[in-house]
Amino acid sequence: MNLTSYVQERQLTIALSGEIDHHCAREIMETITDKVDVYMPLRCILDFRDVRFMDSSGIAVVLHTLRRMNTLQGKLILQNIPAQPYKVLKAAGIEKITDIKEECTK
Repeated sequence: MNLTSYVQERQLTIALSGEIDHHCAREIMETITDKVDVYMPLRCILDFRDVRFMDSSGIAVVLHTLRRMNTLQGKLILQNIPAQPYKVLKAAGIEKITDIKEECTK
């Protein structure tokens, strides 16, 4: 799993790539928390464009990020979600608790 990010006008965009599974989920959550704590964004965008595979650990990553953004009274947006990760997120009902934009791009 690889992760890159940038901040612009209090919006933190985090691009995820590779696989999100139980082997890397904790590290991803820690990295996201560190970035959110440093930049204190009003919006956090998780970009899934280059995620090849995701299991239920990806749901934990999203929920963890959502909780952190809620403590800041910020907003979490998921975008560019390929078909396989989208199925996992949809099965969990994630679209009911956060915004999904530009889903199923691959």
